[in-house]
Amino acid sequence: MCVIIIKQKGMRLPVSVAKSSARINPHGLGIIWLDTFEVTYHESKDYRQLETKRPFIAHFRYATIGAINRENTHPFECGANSKEWLMMNGTIYGLGNAQISDTKALAISLGEIPRHTWKSELEKHPCRFVTINTRNRTYQIYNKHLWTQRDGIWFSKDNVLEEHLVAVYGTLKKGNSNYYHYLQSAGYLGDGKTKDKYPLIVDGLPYLIEKKGIGHNVVVDVFKVNSETLAELDRLEGHPRWYQRKQIQIQMKKRVLTCWIYFNGTDVKSNAVLHKSYEQYWKKPTPAKTYELFDSKYDYEHEVTEFDIDFTDESKKPICIDCYHDLEFDGFNHYHCLGCNGWFTHSEVITYS
Repeated sequence: MCVIIIKQKGMRLPVSVAKSSARINPHGLGIIWLDTFEVTYHESKDYRQLETKRPFIAHFRYATIGAINRENTHPFECGANSKEWLMMNGTIYGLGNAQISDTKALAISLGEIPRHTWKSELEKHPCRFVTINTRNRTYQIYNKHLWTQRDGIWFSKDNVLEEHLVAVYGTLKKGNSNYYHYLQSAGYLGDGKTKDKYPLIVDGLPYLIEKKGIGHNVVVDVFKVNSETLAELDRLEGHPRWYQRKQIQIQMKKRVLTCWIYFNGTDVKSNAVLHKSYEQYWKKPTPAKTYELFDSKYDYEHEVTEFDIDFTDESKKPICIDCYHDLEFDGFNHYHCLGCNGWFTHSEVITYS
């Protein structure tokens, strides 16, 4: 996770992108202002600091290794080189611990090796880096091929560039099971209804059939997602083999939006019961702990939570949300899947009681 944003003088970062960056990465915001090379630290919810013509390099953190606090908010001084600073987007497993982030540990180690070796050292890792020299007022981007440039602004990851409107009617609706894995970090625009009537069938799981004028104006939730999330939804829905993603009009409270929605290719049986909406009944994991950031309650749309898991109880072992194999805890904040080799955070794993 995390994202680094590099903006030059006179350009403007869309507020929606800054807000998306804060929502996806809620664990701290660090800024180096490129007109003065001053370093400032904020909470992610203070993203409107970036609503300015001033040039900057900003880092929104999503904690993977290390505690959630001011001390682990980027950028970090590179050891004894007090005028050299490091930001990173990515995770280097094996560095850091439960208290110190991997990036902070890396910054300390960089200060112990010659400056001219930094490039080869950093580019060993498939992460995005930027180093800043506040004395010389220069900065350097590493692994530049992994970055995205949009309207002259550099982004270490494009998941904050939300571009697609998606209407969902089943397990992806807000609060339902798949919402927490696929859409919890997406921009939620609200609920609405299909402008035209469509048949919604619930047979274990719900599916919408592309027969306009039959059934009801189906209740949906609308999200704004990036291309990466849209591709994940396509894989989940089996597009285009099982479900087909097509654009239709969705009636919101005060406007009509053109959104992607997933249709099933089956036909409507004569005795089919047509539904107006789908409600899922399932047991949501109970949050056990709320972290604090900067010595104050972190009041944002998605509070950071940790789930109580009893590893001695076989019936409550966490399992993979993708392939349902057992997970191993890495001792910090993540779980590793023995089946698909995936990595997950506390809030993503499934436990059964």
